[in-house]
Amino acid sequence: MAAIAGAMIPLGGWIAAHENIKRDWLRNELRHSVIAFGGGALLSAVAFVLIPEGDAALGSFAVVGWIVFGAVLMALVDARLDRSGSHMAQLVAMLADFIPEAIALGAVLATDRAAAPLLALMIALQNLPEGFNAYREQLVGEAEGPQILRRFCLLAALGPVAALAGYLLLAELPQVTGALMLSAAGAILYLIFQDIAPQTRLENRHAPALGAVAGFVLGLLGHLLIG
Repeated sequence: MAAIAGAMIPLGGWIAAHENIKRDWLRNELRHSVIAFGGGALLSAVAFVLIPEGDAALGSFAVVGWIVFGAVLMALVDARLDRSGSHMAQLVAMLADFIPEAIALGAVLATDRAAAPLLALMIALQNLPEGFNAYREQLVGEAEGPQILRRFCLLAALGPVAALAGYLLLAELPQVTGALMLSAAGAILYLIFQDIAPQTRLENRHAPALGAVAGFVLGLLGHLLIG
């Protein structure tokens, strides 16, 4: 299940690589809408998976501390990427979401197998637009398309590894898993407002904003199904 969810990353990149829309305004609106959709999906992951699971594991004011820790750490990483001229914000946001959720998937498999397929589906649906956005971002950074897709395939393999770690090592350590999820939530919140949301703005177009809502609603539907 983690492998299928991870495979959505290179699939999203492959779709971006073969995107060919002749009309400039339509191409721009599609790209901005997909970026916004990915931002909405990330926000839903924070609201319905990372923070609730982390809060359930820790159940104290440590929740706030770990979120702040993740946000500050990501701000430092982002500043380093800016200084180096790297185009990796979408990629970092995707991995900050995918890896903790894959670990959670492994832990869920060890404790509540019935919920695992729906959680895997939710992760997969988030990874598809995030892979699309990360591909476009790195292409702007002048990386070659085949190189990006090979990199994405390697990153997708992290999903099963993280899930296996969650299944074998962290199922009995919910506080460690919770702290990891909360740190990821803080990092994602920072990236959404620092890097992702500013890229969705498009003059006289409303589809990107609706795309963000659609991404959030998709996460909500997954949360309701799992619940």
